[in-house]
Formats: sequence, structure tokens, C-alpha cells
Amino acid sequence: MAQEVFWRSKSLEDMTSDEWESLCDGCALCCLHKIEDEDTHEVFYTSVVCHLLDLETRRCTQYEKRCSLVPSCVKLRPEDVKEFHWLPRTCAYRLVHEGKDLPDWHPLISGRPESVAEADASVLSWYEVTDKQISEDDFVDYVIE
Repeated sequence: MAQEVFWRSKSLEDMTSDEWESLCDGCALCCLHKIEDEDTHEVFYTSVVCHLLDLETRRCTQYEKRCSLVPSCVKLRPEDVKEFHWLPRTCAYRLVHEGKDLPDWHPLISGRPESVAEADASVLSWYEVTDKQISEDDFVDYVIE
């Protein structure tokens, strides 16, 4: 009998640190700047990506220090799962929290990190500019429809 994979057998809160980190598919969609409507709390993604993102690897160049270097950066934690509604619908953290399965292109399924970009499921399909190039006040001009 095959052993159940950890993301189906454990809650996010019960995962080890390594399991938690491995859920990240490396899409970097969470590195797109977002705007929240103050009245409705609806979150809108922009095509403006954080300057700390390495677009080739789709990984943060300053992962351990990212929250101090970019105060608006959100560190995902298991205890915050109730607030994950703003994550992309394809995000493994959100999918697992919602009791859904991972997509075929997720590296834990495909065994290949490049499968995310090949499936057009990464930031590479959305970003236009980095936040070094424009003012935060202009982010609204880059909302993805």
C-alpha cells in the first residue's frame, strides 16, 4: 500500500518546517505587489514585482531578510491560514488549506521545478516591471484585469 503524501495527511499547522517550505511551488506570484480595497478588502494583483525577486530562479534573493528589507512583504505562517484568501488560487498553501489537491505541474507532483514556468503558472507570465522602476503610488495603473 502506498504511503499517503504529507500534504494530504497533515494540516498546514502540523507540517514540519521542511514540509511547509516544500509546498511552495516557486511560482513567485506572491511577489507581485497587491492593492487592497479599503472598503471591500478585495485584493487586486498588479504586474509589478518585488525588486528582491530573481526572475530567472523565481526565488527571493534575500529570503531570510525579506520582511525587514520590504516591510510590505508577508511571511506566510501556518497560524495565518484563515487569511490566505489573497493568495493565488493555484497556491499550494491555499489549496491544501481548502482541501484541494496540488496541480500536476507542482514540483512535488512533477518532480521538476521548471514545470511551474512551463505551465505558465509563474510570475513570468504576469510581471511587467519591478518596483524599483515605478512609484508605489502608481501601482494602481498596473492592476491585472
